[in-house]
Amino acid sequence: MERANISKIIGIVSLGCAKNLVNTEQMMYLLKQAGYTVTGEIDGADAVIVNTCGFIDSAKVEAIDTIIELGRERASGRIGKLVVTGCLSERYKGEILAEMPEIDGVVGVGSFDDIVEVMDSVLQNGEKSEWFGDINAPVSETKRVITTSKSWAYIKIAEGCDNQCAFCVIPGLRGKFRSRPIENILQEAEELASHGVQELILVAQDSSRYGIDLYGVQRLPELLTQLSAIDKLKWIRLHYLYPDEISDELIDVIAENEKVLKYIDVPIQHISDRVLKLMNRRGSGDEVRDVLRRIRAKISDVVIRTSIIAGLPGEGDEEFKELCAFLESEQIERAGVFQYSPEEGTPAALMQRPDSDTAAMRAETLAEIQAQVIDHFNESRVDSLITVLIEGYDHGRYYGRSFAESPDVDGYINVFANELVIGEFYDVRITGCSDGEPVGVLK
Repeated sequence: MERANISKIIGIVSLGCAKNLVNTEQMMYLLKQAGYTVTGEIDGADAVIVNTCGFIDSAKVEAIDTIIELGRERASGRIGKLVVTGCLSERYKGEILAEMPEIDGVVGVGSFDDIVEVMDSVLQNGEKSEWFGDINAPVSETKRVITTSKSWAYIKIAEGCDNQCAFCVIPGLRGKFRSRPIENILQEAEELASHGVQELILVAQDSSRYGIDLYGVQRLPELLTQLSAIDKLKWIRLHYLYPDEISDELIDVIAENEKVLKYIDVPIQHISDRVLKLMNRRGSGDEVRDVLRRIRAKISDVVIRTSIIAGLPGEGDEEFKELCAFLESEQIERAGVFQYSPEEGTPAALMQRPDSDTAAMRAETLAEIQAQVIDHFNESRVDSLITVLIEGYDHGRYYGRSFAESPDVDGYINVFANELVIGEFYDVRITGCSDGEPVGVLK
């Protein structure tokens, strides 16, 4: 197809998780290489791409509401064409165009690399089109336009998932678990570091299994060791380590490697043996407790993040009480609490669902427990000296993150100082808390 759209402007809206953002950044790179102008603004755009999440109800609602609003903008002439990509497209392929006529193109998660052909077709031919590639294909090695920060970026080390949790649709949307070759990850990390990225955040559906499909063994410890040899990298952060896959070797590498942050995201979902079995999660509550004990025993001052689901079908009062007691006793520093969302096509959706009001109250109770845990954690940091990566300035103070804060989920440390450089690291003395966040001054 002739390159007739060199001057066209493409607006980008990215929803959902960090892994989805990586795909958005890859599409932006391909479009820019093809001559399109790519922007985060939609006003006057010849076309808008919205990269969607379709994981749970709240994500679907956000995606649909965004599409509807953009459809209104299309009808008013504020934007030209509208293309929907990502997990919502994959989940409801064959339905979206019929249900939402304002959409001009639909792209599944196996066709992100086809985005230039999609936009050429939509803009030149004016025909509605659907693109759905193989969701089990090797992980894309397309370059990216980094949109997060000059100083930090996500790096995807694997795609897909084989865990088949009873409540989760991800394997059907993202395909089987596939690791990227270690040399490809290292090459991308080197390039990111050469452009000023100092913090790499490793993401995958199950990072702890990295390498098992390519090499027959888990190679996350080796990957961390090789990444840490990149001189310009200062921090390496780990997300999504499943508890049953965390080996002593991995714990030792995290404990001993100065560049690997003492921050571990371990999604446990529940602690009751019965509920874990209903969730089709590997391991027992005691095994979860054991891995957390091993982590804390070997990694000084470690910060653990987890995710909890309240209200799964089959969760009774006793199982809920056990979960509350666990959060109170374990004092996990960071926890995201979610009300169970029945997702069509999952085994859990076929179970008898508890009363939604009960599930909502349980989620609220857990959130209140966790709020007290976070307050206690923040108070324990007062008078400590912490290295902070400054990310911005607002309302008379700078804000940034330490090893204990991951972007978008854990808040910030507010720093009172004069003329700090955004994107640089500073030693900060924590002096107190304000609105649930630590406050500090320069050393």
